Amino acid sequence: MDKQTFLTALKDQGIDLDGQQVKQFEHYFEILAEWNEKMNLTAITDREGVYLKHFYDSLTAAFYYDFGQPLRICDVGAGAGFPSIPLKIAFPHLKVTIVDSLKKRITFLNHLAHELGLNDVAFYHDRAENFGKNAKFREGYDLVMGRAVARMSVLSELCLPLTEKGGVFMAMKGPNLEEEMQDAQTAIQTVGGEVVDVHTFELPESGGERNIALIEKRRKTPKKYPRKAGTPNKDPIQ
Repeated sequence: MDKQTFLTALKDQGIDLDGQQVKQFEHYFEILAEWNEKMNLTAITDREGVYLKHFYDSLTAAFYYDFGQPLRICDVGAGAGFPSIPLKIAFPHLKVTIVDSLKKRITFLNHLAHELGLNDVAFYHDRAENFGKNAKFREGYDLVMGRAVARMSVLSELCLPLTEKGGVFMAMKGPNLEEEMQDAQTAIQTVGGEVVDVHTFELPESGGERNIALIEKRRKTPKKYPRKAGTPNKDPIQ
């Protein structure tokens, strides 16, 4: 996806980027490419691939949820900043928190935010299990996001404890979500969530199937969740 196709596709969805935002995306790609030579941030390194499978893919979240409102967002396991940094560029009013377990990725994200001139962004080097137990952050976000981080049963236990009651956990996934959702029903309900919608669509230019699941936080998460680091992945709630 070249830059003009990217801008046109977003405009068709009601997202109209100004000159500064266009430059921020250009600079994002340059910084990502430069740092990716020193550390493994992404397997997708060509400009067209990054614009389609990282930038555009991240912004598909805004096709199914209103990012025009004031939101406190937590992005769990964002890696090189996806989906929350593209969303922050497109919707500068967002308050964004990213938690990632790898220190070098947090170093990259701090540099990226500084270079792009982003405000109201915070980065934490921590395991999501520990972060979700911290009273400062627990049930403190309007929207908690995870993009291709773990299967739904695990991701629900990591993300829903951070979601405030009445807020939403959004899982951005590739194909085969239906089977994952069936396995995750008990986990989602145990930590206080209810599935409200699943959107299935194709990325342009044969980019493949994508799924976005929206799960509303209906009840407070029991204190025992999330369990200690590593447990959700080894022993998902059944």
